[in-house]
Amino acid sequence: MLFQNVSLLSVGYVLPPLVLTSTDIENRLEQVYSRLKLPQGRLEGMSGIRERRLWEPKTRISDMSALSCQRALEAASVASEEVQCLIHASVCREFLEPATACRVHHLVGLPENAWVYDVSNACLGVMNGAVQIAQLIESGVIQAGLVVGTEDCRGLLEATIDQLTHDPNLTRQSIKPAFASLTIGSGSCAWLLGDSRVFGMRGNGLGASVRGAVAVARTKHHALCQSDTDAAGSSMQPIMNTDSELLLEAGVATGATAFELLLKELDWNRDEIHSTVCHQVGSAHRKRMLETLAMPVEKDFSTFDVLGNTGSVALPTALGTGLQQDYFRPGTKTALLGIGSGLNSIMMGLEFGRVAVRG
Repeated sequence: MLFQNVSLLSVGYVLPPLVLTSTDIENRLEQVYSRLKLPQGRLEGMSGIRERRLWEPKTRISDMSALSCQRALEAASVASEEVQCLIHASVCREFLEPATACRVHHLVGLPENAWVYDVSNACLGVMNGAVQIAQLIESGVIQAGLVVGTEDCRGLLEATIDQLTHDPNLTRQSIKPAFASLTIGSGSCAWLLGDSRVFGMRGNGLGASVRGAVAVARTKHHALCQSDTDAAGSSMQPIMNTDSELLLEAGVATGATAFELLLKELDWNRDEIHSTVCHQVGSAHRKRMLETLAMPVEKDFSTFDVLGNTGSVALPTALGTGLQQDYFRPGTKTALLGIGSGLNSIMMGLEFGRVAVRG
């Protein structure tokens, strides 16, 4: 789909205060590593992830999502009453009912006539929400909308470490499905999108023009990364089983199809793309994806080495971090390369003006 009048006005994000290194995790698994004769440094060596971040215990997801939204609004000098849609789109949520978006809407002080709801689609939630808001803007239903997510990895990490520590039958082969769960991190990010015809006249730039988006669904691979139960709240402790090797192959193939569709939809060629942002899974995924797409790694901006895989906010936060570092220059084109378990891929094309960011 193509967009004519949609801009990414700003990005607001929050990084958790606690740092957990891959070495810290391996130290907690020392007995498991010793019994299975696994080398120290394996986790970082295989993933490229040196550390990830955690929220303080009892941190509320909705509090961090509200803070990210407030930062996005402040960065763009947009008033809360101008926002007519709020989508909460992370894997983590506080309630089965009501939508976590309801408390975030209340905390941010958005108007009563706003569309308010949750979206869930694994690591693609925020990108899904951004596309929905873009459609509402393009059709003239709203002038501005926020999509936000907050991921809390503590429960999954603790449950995974506990499971591995207390499984007497664990082998070098059976430990593999748990590997991906040790690479995740926590974070929060919000994107503010607006009608460029309205917000572009305020003298603060058009932001990044959202040129279009495509989606590819290869749902025959839905079982390659799957949790045990559906639960809400910061105390949830799911167990994930991930076939990392097959997921990598299927994900790269799905992404390759989506990228070709994006180039065709936007009438872009590879040479005119100044930069890319992949989903932040790890070094192996990034290398294989970019090689398959025939895009140079030097053009790709990544954060997974210090933030880990933060799920739905991984790519959105990487974009915000890159903006703060002036990686994305006005007048250039950027491709956002989203992949999520399911398997699904969403890819978006941005053409940069000046985008406000606050982290």
